Order: sequence, then C-alpha cells, then structure tokens
Amino acid sequence: MDGNGRWAAARGLPRILGHRAGVGAARRIVEAAPLHRISTLTLFAFSCDNWRRPPEEVEALMRLLEWYLDNEVERCLENGVRIEVIGRRDRLGPDLAGAIASAERATAGLDRLRLRLAIDYSGRDSILAAARALFGARLGDGPPPGPGISRDIFESAIGPPVDLLIRTGGERRLSDFLLWECAYAELVFSRTMWPDFGPADLAGAVRDFHQRERRYGGIPQPVAPRREAWLD
Repeated sequence: MDGNGRWAAARGLPRILGHRAGVGAARRIVEAAPLHRISTLTLFAFSCDNWRRPPEEVEALMRLLEWYLDNEVERCLENGVRIEVIGRRDRLGPDLAGAIASAERATAGLDRLRLRLAIDYSGRDSILAAARALFGARLGDGPPPGPGISRDIFESAIGPPVDLLIRTGGERRLSDFLLWECAYAELVFSRTMWPDFGPADLAGAVRDFHQRERRYGGIPQPVAPRREAWLD
C-alpha cells in the first residue's frame, strides 16, 4: 500500500491525510477482492522498518490502525471477512493490541475473505520465527532438521503461498514483504498511488495475472497441432 505520503505531499497536505485516504482504498479493495475469487488478501500496513519514521507520524499511524480495526469489524461481519494480523505485537501499544485481539476474535468464524494485515512485520523476521518454532528456541541448537521437516510443514508455520503481489506507488521491490510466500508469486507494479488504487486497478492486475503462464521452473506445455477436419 505504497504512496500515501507522496499522494498527500503532491496535494500540499500533511502525510497523515494520505494515510487516511489509504484507509478508504483498503476498504474498496477488501470489498472488491471476493468478486475476483480472491480468498486471501494481505495488506502491508506497517513494516518493522517504519519505526524509523518521525515519532509523530508513527504515533498517528498507530492511532489510525486502531481506528480502522475498531470501525471495520461490523463491515467485516456483514461481508464475511475474517481479520488476522501478522507481525510482532510486543512493540505495539495496549490499545492497538487490544483492538487487534478484539477484531480477530469477532471475525474468527468468517470465511468469505481472509484479510491479513501486516503490522510491525518483516518477512525475514517471520522466517526466523518459524524456524525457531520448528527447530528450537535458538537456531543452531541441536542437529540439523531431519527428513520430517518439509516445505509444507514450514509453510504451515509461516503462511500460505502468494499467487499475485501488487505494489503501488511506482516502487519495484519486495521491501521485506512475504519473502518465503512470494517464491513463485506473479508481480504487478503499478504507478498508481495507493489512495487512488481502486477496483478497476485490481481487476486489471487480476486480468494480467490470468494471462500469464505459471511454470514453476518447468517448461511451457506443448500445444497440440491443430488438424483440419477435412484432412481426416
């Protein structure tokens, strides 16, 4: 969800107003996603590296995230949207942590769309956390993983694979987002700033995705030659 701050700056507005406009974009995309048979949607709301931003912006973002979670639960209940939050929680304030727990609890039984919000998230840290959970408290302790540890088991500890990753705002990098999960993701880079990203942009990205051939390291499937009926 890139471009909130630049969107606001281009209009002579404070950066936080760009983030507020980004909330509206998130709502539009969450509502549009099931129409394209998207069952899981992950939004990168706040990265571990975003703590480097000015304290006043960080504080405003935390309040905005809390507001979003408090105010979107009813809409999620109406639309069958299950909220999950990935990332660290030990550095979040008690109000935001409480809003996360409440939203997750209220929407736990819904299954039309799985909405995952990445808050204080790092792809590298999530890989380390999954490795520690599977292999022990500290990496390097004990023997190396045996044959019982598979990619499927590791995936169950870290999250589902990503089919399509969309990055807005003109940037062309992953920026520590879902690194394991994006091993074979199709990537779409959009110049549109996140506050302006809407259902039509999502539809275009999904259409692009369906036109691609996903080979997972293999080779293209041969196309059977066509034979005209009159030759038989």
